[in-house]
Amino acid sequence: MNNLTIALDVMGGDKGPLVTIPAAIQAVQQSAQLYLMLCGDEEVIRSTLAKHHCHTHPQLSIVHANETVAMDESPTFALRNKKQSSMRKALDLVHEGQAQACVSAGNTGALFAMAHFALKTLPCVERPALISSLPTHSVNQHVFMLDLGANVFCDSNILYQFGVMGSVMAEQVDGISTPRVALLNMGEEDIKGSDHIKMAATKLKGNPAINYVGFVEGNDIFNNKADVIVCDGFVGNVALKTCEGVARLVYQKLKQVLSQHLFARLMGKILAPSLKKLFKSLNPDQYNGASLIGLRGIVIKSHGNASVSAFYASILEAVKEVERQVPEKIKITLEQGLKEPLD
Repeated sequence: MNNLTIALDVMGGDKGPLVTIPAAIQAVQQSAQLYLMLCGDEEVIRSTLAKHHCHTHPQLSIVHANETVAMDESPTFALRNKKQSSMRKALDLVHEGQAQACVSAGNTGALFAMAHFALKTLPCVERPALISSLPTHSVNQHVFMLDLGANVFCDSNILYQFGVMGSVMAEQVDGISTPRVALLNMGEEDIKGSDHIKMAATKLKGNPAINYVGFVEGNDIFNNKADVIVCDGFVGNVALKTCEGVARLVYQKLKQVLSQHLFARLMGKILAPSLKKLFKSLNPDQYNGASLIGLRGIVIKSHGNASVSAFYASILEAVKEVERQVPEKIKITLEQGLKEPLD
């Protein structure tokens, strides 16, 4: 891997530097070619680094930012009034070419607004979308899902664009030659769903470059029926958060069952390694790091309540997309695929 530089919004998220800085230290310890620009309050950053016995590091640099975007601030307010925030600084570094990607666990709406303003969208793209990979029933297989919360409502044109972008993402990141693209709907039948869902289906069917396979329902998200599942941000975010909650619920229920009596506790000790491995494969932390796709730069959105391992996973996602030159590779395909007439 050639040297690469990533800008981190270390103040963003529910826990800020308590999570982002240990993850940054872990990342540079694992890769001698990775350089991280820590954007945030310099005093806080240096203090946190010192607590982790990392007063200085040749692969870490500090970019002071005297403002922070709060998790409950409106995107419009943040865009207009937080130009010196850690989030904006990280995005500006990408725009200026000093960093090749930005990672933030901060306010999703603010990140979307700032990234859209600072980096602009690729040609023919109306709106960026949050896309991430989720596990499936098949071993070593996952599904890309978008939008996960950036756009509450999407018309047929935007859903169509998401389908094209998702297909390109699956092809470039996973090497799938003809990714299966599906629309998330309330039924598999063509007559089901709203008018804009049906119109998006017609547009996807009409593009010979897209392997459109039809509608899928919520219970099919993990059934490996598609490589890319497209929906609006409201539906996608609710589906994602529901899946995360169910995964944790199942894990907690298993722990309760395996602690009820002596035999169960013995079985629990025997099964513990396998259960931990299973939960790790389902744990949202392992799939943390949604890409804000459709921009002229790489922006990774980590969970607001991300753990150290989760934010570390987001950094790795940024590294992977930089290494594979995702924006450069998808730009040509997007320009060609989105030249279809949009009603």
